[in-house]
Amino acid sequence: MFGKKKSAAAEIDVNQLVAESDAGGRNPGPLVSRLILALCLGWSLFQLWIASPLPFALGIGVFNDTQSRAIHLAFAILLAFLAYPAFSRSPRDRVPLTDWVFAIVGAACASYLFIFYRELSTRPGQPITQDLVVGVVGIVLLLEATRRALGLPMVIVALVFLLYTFAGPHMPDLIAHKGASLSRAMSHQWLTTEGVFGVALGVSSGFIFLFVLFGSLLDKAGAGNYFIQSAFALLGHMRGGPAKAAVVSSAATGIISGSSIANVVTTGTFTIPLMKRVGYRPDQAGAVEVSSSVNGQLMPPVMGAAAFLMVEYVGIPYTQVIKHAFLPAIISYIALFYIVHLEALKSNLVGLPRRSQAGPLQRLLSFGLTVSGFVVLAGAVYYGIGWIKQAAGAAAIWIIGVGVLASYIGLLWVGARQPELKLDDPDAPVFELPETAPTLQSGLHYLLSVVVLIWCLMIEQMSPALSAFWATVFMIFVMLTQRPLISALRGRGDYGAALRQGFADLIGGLEAGARNMIGIGVATAAAGIIVGTVSLTGIGLVMTEVVELLSGGNLMLMLVLVAFISLVLGMGLPTTANYIVVSTLMAPVVVELGAQSGLLVPLIAVHLFVFYFGLMADVTPPVGLASFAAAAIARTDPIKTGVTAFFYSLRTAILPFLFIFNTQLLMIGVDSTWHLLLTMVSATVAMLVFAAATQGHFLVRSRAWETAALLLVTFTLFRPGFWWDMVYPPYEEIPAAQLMKRVEEAPAGASKRIWVEGTNLDGKDIRKGVLLPLGDAGPGRDRLRKIGLTVVPLGDEMQIAQVQFGSRAEKLGLEQGFKVTSIEMPAPRPAKEWMFLPALLLLALVMGAQRARRRLSQGGAPAPA
Repeated sequence: MFGKKKSAAAEIDVNQLVAESDAGGRNPGPLVSRLILALCLGWSLFQLWIASPLPFALGIGVFNDTQSRAIHLAFAILLAFLAYPAFSRSPRDRVPLTDWVFAIVGAACASYLFIFYRELSTRPGQPITQDLVVGVVGIVLLLEATRRALGLPMVIVALVFLLYTFAGPHMPDLIAHKGASLSRAMSHQWLTTEGVFGVALGVSSGFIFLFVLFGSLLDKAGAGNYFIQSAFALLGHMRGGPAKAAVVSSAATGIISGSSIANVVTTGTFTIPLMKRVGYRPDQAGAVEVSSSVNGQLMPPVMGAAAFLMVEYVGIPYTQVIKHAFLPAIISYIALFYIVHLEALKSNLVGLPRRSQAGPLQRLLSFGLTVSGFVVLAGAVYYGIGWIKQAAGAAAIWIIGVGVLASYIGLLWVGARQPELKLDDPDAPVFELPETAPTLQSGLHYLLSVVVLIWCLMIEQMSPALSAFWATVFMIFVMLTQRPLISALRGRGDYGAALRQGFADLIGGLEAGARNMIGIGVATAAAGIIVGTVSLTGIGLVMTEVVELLSGGNLMLMLVLVAFISLVLGMGLPTTANYIVVSTLMAPVVVELGAQSGLLVPLIAVHLFVFYFGLMADVTPPVGLASFAAAAIARTDPIKTGVTAFFYSLRTAILPFLFIFNTQLLMIGVDSTWHLLLTMVSATVAMLVFAAATQGHFLVRSRAWETAALLLVTFTLFRPGFWWDMVYPPYEEIPAAQLMKRVEEAPAGASKRIWVEGTNLDGKDIRKGVLLPLGDAGPGRDRLRKIGLTVVPLGDEMQIAQVQFGSRAEKLGLEQGFKVTSIEMPAPRPAKEWMFLPALLLLALVMGAQRARRRLSQGGAPAPA
């Protein structure tokens, strides 16, 4: 992508790490390479086919979920053995005979559910010998494929859970269970949708592949290069500019990337040398890239592909997942941006030289006009398309299609008038930033495909899979046409060569998408073993009891333990497998123990809590592969890079603790535009203040009392209710007999806090709080029935008569026979945001003290330490 003159050793290390982590480290002869290419193309086209409306429209090639999961895993295992060598000393230039055997047998075992689907449906729970052999061989080969693609950590975790399945009677009393036979375990894990072929693999097949493919096509088309260069053009001139550009470009590429290490290498090969050039230490340069790249896994709409798993595990629409995850991800990036600014201030670093010398006022005016133009254009498009759909009816789709085509050609015409995107060598003696306006204008047509995706998701309310399908189809059209059209607009001619190059880019994108999915495909399948073990043995309840025992019932200690265990469980796992493991094991712990302590929060808050800490494993030594990749580029110690990255990522570590207590940070309970703005501004200021406190530098170097004051300001801005609750109780109790009335009166989308008690199926007495989601407005009984709950009056209490299997009520831990003892209603009190005033006054006091010291320093007198 860019010209690079690095040492050969560093280049080999980075390329080898990327190949072995994301695409397979094998480069066999031309015949086998073409076979692997054909398999990758076949896999990509299969996924596009099952996501499209064509199978149902034509009545051919229709697969149910179980069949498509089996084919999906068969492709993943087959390619894993062909693309990934068994050991570091294994041949890279050919595929050994054993790998061919493993590949074919593994693919056959994976596709067993597809081939014998009808026969298996006639003997549920009664496997024959053939079924058991296929299950055992399939799991062994799946774990071997996982080891090759992802390393040992995921395999070790899966083996521990398999061992626990069989050794239950021999375990200590606290975690003992009756155990399972080989027949029952293999049937559960391989022949049903409770284990390997469960929800996780279904999400990988149904959603994740399409978004990874879309990101690969976008990158192959040139969008990754465009994002990086745009970030440098906008920010490279600032103090510590390359680091700020690294943060923004990693955020942009993180939106379309499902891999931390791929994000590090895509942007880091260019940003890290430039950060070192302007004065950042090598470990700082690598750490900035690691922190910003790993944070890309938190960025909607993809979130490292975990967003689609959350849809299934939390049971809310995809658009709601994006809404809740947006603000924490944004303020985390803003804080990292501020951290690199503080590092530049402390070291008195400068930016890179511009090619043009436009004044600040001119640049500000140009930026303002650009932003206002985008806002006006977005409004015109939104309301214009809405009017067209009303006026044109069925013909609207054709009119809108012509409009999109015209926009595409118009943006290409604008881009063709600019110089081609080409950056200097980052290691060259002189490096000048590209011009801002020409750089931004040169690739605007790439954003059109992102607009198509977001429009389908947010406005048309299509499913994530169908939205990704249409966005991918549009991206394919862009890849095939952009080069010939640019040649025509620039008057170059030679359209045949341009079309061939576009077709080659498309083939490369389809191959890259499939290769990037190998690790995710086997990871979600291997994670299914863990999920299957939990449902087979009930270890989820055991984890709750262990954490409850260790925490002694203390709520904060419980959350710290869950965070630490999530961090350990996430080590060495890719994002998708990471989320599956921590959400399966640790999310129920927070829900259950938190409910017993009165911590009633929506399930999405709990899942984001464990997800954030699982992701912290990507930067934490000694396992964080992203830190190793960045260190290889920066030519420094990976452990030192990981420690620095962990320190920079502290801002990400405090966010889950804050939004678990203040769910407004997840856009929950925000009921007006003013409230939304206040929440966003206060959260952003709080995160910047926290960054200044942890860096020990605000306007000047901070004193100890100033750091303590900044931390106090941070806490108050993030969680004003902590202090307010001491003065004004947040809730008042009312009798449970009023449940139906209160549920019926609640507005649409509201939740109701109730306290229940009873004896669960394990004979344990339970008393806990539950946050009931009520959905659309309507009669109280109907609203409860929609979440799977039926209640009957019992004196001053309400008794749970029925809990529907698989319903939201069951996921909340409600059981038949429990009694609703009371309802908690918000108490009338002043808004907790009044606590912002003393916090801001304290912040002003610190700023005043530091300004005075800065004036003394600038006036010639030494500033006190």
